[in-house]
Amino acid sequence: MAAIRVERHGDIAEVILTRAEKHNAVSVDTLTALIAAGRDLANDRSLRAVIIHGEGPSFCSGLNIPSFMAKPSNMARHFWRPLWRQTNNFQEVAWVWRRLAVPVIAVLHGRCYGAGMQIALAADFRLATPDCELSIMEAKWGLVPDMSGTVSLRELVPMDIAKRLSMTAEVFTAEQGQQWGLVTSTHDEPLAAARALAASIATRSPDAVASTKFLFQRAWPASPGKAFWLERWYQLRLLFGKNQRVAVKTVQTGEAQAYLPRRIKR
Repeated sequence: MAAIRVERHGDIAEVILTRAEKHNAVSVDTLTALIAAGRDLANDRSLRAVIIHGEGPSFCSGLNIPSFMAKPSNMARHFWRPLWRQTNNFQEVAWVWRRLAVPVIAVLHGRCYGAGMQIALAADFRLATPDCELSIMEAKWGLVPDMSGTVSLRELVPMDIAKRLSMTAEVFTAEQGQQWGLVTSTHDEPLAAARALAASIATRSPDAVASTKFLFQRAWPASPGKAFWLERWYQLRLLFGKNQRVAVKTVQTGEAQAYLPRRIKR
């Protein structure tokens, strides 16, 4: 049985973890399938949003350690960083979603531990059931969060909160996570809320949405001068472009106009 499934609903893609009986723990197959799915979706200029969610009782209960330790060469192979990338595969499984030029929404329920938590942190939005359990659980195994979580965390919470959660491996609810800034919002039906959010964003210019995502990712940790330069750079790329003209026409006529495929890639 495949570790994931990708469904297309118009211009929205849903990436679904399908190892329900294992609480969608990340196996070797899950790791490689998620990376491949992210890369395939990155090449689709008609795509408007991605929703990641899991079947069964949990979003993702973490890394399936036995599946990697059963063949130590698997651990070594995925830990090695290709020369052309900043990430190894353990980092890429989360970071690939940061590279997409569309919003990525993670839908959380049940358990969201370890690897699942770091994949969720790399999404642009995290919508969860109020009682969803979350944990940066690597310390339980004598490890540190090493699947891109250090970069995602610094954008969301103060360092003391990141240290506390990473040192203790404590389990907390989505409601607590929302107070800390780790969860965007809680819902009784987070998948329905995610679909509504994706549909709302899809009414805007795909180039403006892509530019907004990349602008904030690059400007957030930058100095004011660099951030102002990035604002000018992204705005100049949008001004008088075809999709910007479509947006203007939509405002002027009061009627939704069809946008062209996304031009902005980064």
